Amino acid sequence: MGWLTDNLLVLLHSTRTQLALAGSVLSALIVLIYGQFQVDAFELTGPLSPLTATLKPYFMHRYEALAFVVFLTFLRLAFRLFLEDRRRFL
Repeated sequence: MGWLTDNLLVLLHSTRTQLALAGSVLSALIVLIYGQFQVDAFELTGPLSPLTATLKPYFMHRYEALAFVVFLTFLRLAFRLFLEDRRRFL
């Protein structure tokens, strides 16, 4: 068998890796949706109200960076679990 079929077989039989991959996408989406909700609800009042439009993109960028870090962390976990299962199966 080739390396592609070996890796696909390991991925097919590795539930932990599949869950980590699904968790990476779902958690990143949840962080982005939550961040959008929080940024939309952000409103300054009084003399600082003109700063609201300036600060919203900054805060959204923070949530995007957090979602990216969460995504990469779960991908790293999936890769580590894949390697463990590859050694175990093959």
